[in-house]
Amino acid sequence: MHAITISEPGGPEALVWSEVPDPVPGEGEVLVEVTASAVNRADIMQRQGFYDPPPGASPYPGLECSGRVAALGPGVSGWSVGDEVCALLGGGGYAEKVVVPAGQLLPVPEGIDVTRAAALPEVVCTVWSNVFMVSHLRPGETLLVHGGSSGIGTMAIQLAKAVGAKVAVTAGTEEKLGRCAELGADILINYREQDFVAEVKEATGGAGADVILDNMGAKYLNRNVQALAVNGRLAIIGMQGGRKAELDIGTLLAKRAAVSATSLRARPLEEKAAIVAAVREHVWPLLAEGHVRPIVDRELPMSDAPAAHRVVEESGHIGKVLLVTP
Repeated sequence: MHAITISEPGGPEALVWSEVPDPVPGEGEVLVEVTASAVNRADIMQRQGFYDPPPGASPYPGLECSGRVAALGPGVSGWSVGDEVCALLGGGGYAEKVVVPAGQLLPVPEGIDVTRAAALPEVVCTVWSNVFMVSHLRPGETLLVHGGSSGIGTMAIQLAKAVGAKVAVTAGTEEKLGRCAELGADILINYREQDFVAEVKEATGGAGADVILDNMGAKYLNRNVQALAVNGRLAIIGMQGGRKAELDIGTLLAKRAAVSATSLRARPLEEKAAIVAAVREHVWPLLAEGHVRPIVDRELPMSDAPAAHRVVEESGHIGKVLLVTP
């Protein structure tokens, strides 16, 4: 088969469409013929040499994919060859075939094209696990999403609105904010021109955000805590703004607030399987009913992975950038 390999850490040109050995499914695993994968920030970090795959995972980038079941490993039940699926991966999505633990497989949702389904697993599992399973967003509460026009952001807006929450977003252009509004965002904040702490406080009558989904890390830590409501929950899922910052514990105590930080890729298989099961139970019906949909910016041939990485690095997209196999 062919896969995108990384010859050595570096720029997008380090991604090479190469012939590699076919993977073989082991105990409890399924072989998937890949239709499409999607570009995530973690893929860029791996290409740069900053985010190695967890032990036992494929060395190729790609944290999600869609396609069809090609073979079942020993001990797998509930799936059949030919099933259209999408999957959460530890790596290996940028390839023509990938092996997936059966607990990380999902059926392609009713009404969703198999190619576009590649835009779902990573973002849905990330949003559901952080905003709902950890931070317990409830109807009537306010969610602040940083990077509202990203793949994570566009999904967070839709899921929060589906459960009856109010949504504030930050983005860097009026076009991106407009797209967020189309998805249901109530409070639109241009982070280049406005102070998100002040804007959220004003829009909530001084209360602040009940839950904040943050991809920035250090750069936004103290301002996020300032923007939290009493009993607020800050969920950190990225470090685009750095990894070290001082935290005012006094403010956190006064607000009886919580800060959580999670990653998905390196979790044990049983934890990933539990998240995937929760997503299938709670989110898949919303997709089938049309309340939530994948937001896809563009589709590129998988061999054009360098171009796709440039688009994402330049933040020149809204939603997900997909890589489609030949």
